[in-house]
Amino acid sequence: MKTQLVVDKKTMKIICLSFCNGKKHDFRLFKESEIHAGKHTEFETDTGYTGITAIHPNSILPKKRSKNKPLSKEEKINNRIISKKRIYVEHAICFVKRFRILSEKYRNRRKRFSLRFSLIAGICNFDMSS
Repeated sequence: MKTQLVVDKKTMKIICLSFCNGKKHDFRLFKESEIHAGKHTEFETDTGYTGITAIHPNSILPKKRSKNKPLSKEEKINNRIISKKRIYVEHAICFVKRFRILSEKYRNRRKRFSLRFSLIAGICNFDMSS
């Protein structure tokens, strides 16, 4: 199962979830999930979302290095700043993985995966707020 989380950086709460069966690229799952955000909403994504600036111009994406062209010092510093902003999302993902619904093979009914994952996200939001 492929999942996608949208986390609010200020409250550290999970806002939105999307799922799909099988293997699917992160950006393709994002486009098919039809997550809508305002023009002033800032998306801070990882390198799996290359091309998101065409859909949502107010998005921050780290620079990728290529085999023949390494990153400059300024690009490395910029990537580190982006990573420091994105760490809250990674903490939310880590919190969800403690329930082992994402970190291990899901062996229950697929129809109930979204319900169980939504309940776990609710538990995470409750725990993050207290």
